[in-house]
Amino acid sequence: MIWYPYEQMKTMKEPYEIVDAEGVYLYTKDGSRLIDSISSWWSTIHGYKHPVLTEAITAQAEKFSHVMLGGLTHEPVKKLAAKLEEWLPGDLDYCFFSDSGSVAVEVALKMALQYHMNKGDKERTKVLSLTNSYHGDTFKAMEAGDDEDYHFVLEAYGKNENVVHIPTEIPELEKAFDEYHDSLNSFIVEPLLQGAGGMLMYDVSFLERARELCDEYDVLLIFDEVATGFGRTGNRFVADLVQPDILILGKALTGGYIGHAVTVADHKVYDAFYSDDPDKALMHGPTFMGNPLACSAALKSIEVFEEEDYMSKISDITRIMRREMADFTDPRIKEIRIMGGCICIEVKDSSVLKGFREFAYEHGVFNRPFLSYMYAMVPYIITEEELVHVLDTMKAWFKCDY
Repeated sequence: MIWYPYEQMKTMKEPYEIVDAEGVYLYTKDGSRLIDSISSWWSTIHGYKHPVLTEAITAQAEKFSHVMLGGLTHEPVKKLAAKLEEWLPGDLDYCFFSDSGSVAVEVALKMALQYHMNKGDKERTKVLSLTNSYHGDTFKAMEAGDDEDYHFVLEAYGKNENVVHIPTEIPELEKAFDEYHDSLNSFIVEPLLQGAGGMLMYDVSFLERARELCDEYDVLLIFDEVATGFGRTGNRFVADLVQPDILILGKALTGGYIGHAVTVADHKVYDAFYSDDPDKALMHGPTFMGNPLACSAALKSIEVFEEEDYMSKISDITRIMRREMADFTDPRIKEIRIMGGCICIEVKDSSVLKGFREFAYEHGVFNRPFLSYMYAMVPYIITEEELVHVLDTMKAWFKCDY
């Protein structure tokens, strides 16, 4: 029996069974065709069954599907590392691959702690993070996050004294650095857009000030762009605006075709590990890191992103969202937020969204609201007509008698 994610198995609704998928559409066993308005948890930026990505995976599978990176290497991982070194801003050049975003976060946090240990400082045990943050469901990632709706299990351990959470307000940021700078090893953020915390959006000036403070106090700045990378905020990467010391990518890294992630370090971080001393090595090694199928998909995904000018596609998506939602109001809505390829309608009472998943299904849209948030993060290949249909379905929910 399948144990499904984020569900009480005793009371969960029957999931929709998918038998095929192409473009922005999911095809169900009962014959329905649904626009996937959330891109399979924000990952399938090229939609489904993209011929270029499919061919890349198939061609690699005919050679070999996987070999470990311990003592071995292969062309797809070397090419992907070289491409990311070329493609990412500044000196974010050193790629440590893993098999999921959560693991990539674990690697980043471990890397930040050991960075200071390798420099002879074992007192920098604290991590600064944001309120309402989400960094994954593995244990250290949960601790760095601040989402009790997902991570209430940590109540059994009590408050973690090594994690400090602050809101996205510059005075609170400065206060935290003033109080904790001697014990902080890193500051981890979802830059500009906090996903599972409610699609919360904030200004780049907060990140600019964070960069200044991290430089002043030798604290590593970590950007968790697992969700925000590859254009979702309207920027290629938020790291293009403010460069972190460590960048984490996942989800859309492979176009959503195979699970894979990467933790990318700058020269300062890497140099703290580069030594004749074996104790200064990063002792971490996910079995499927640098998987050849995933690397082949990622290379082609980046190629398509560049050649088909996806940043223009994202700009069009933003424009259409703003146009279609410009005059839309409802007394039950707290706020409508739009950034890049993301729209969120936050309601005042979560009960307002009860039944929307089924309503959307009946209107040819797959959507999965959570808590008080109805949102869409569409594939970038979506047409204007398809996007308007998604937005009309969201608006129609507030007009219907339910």
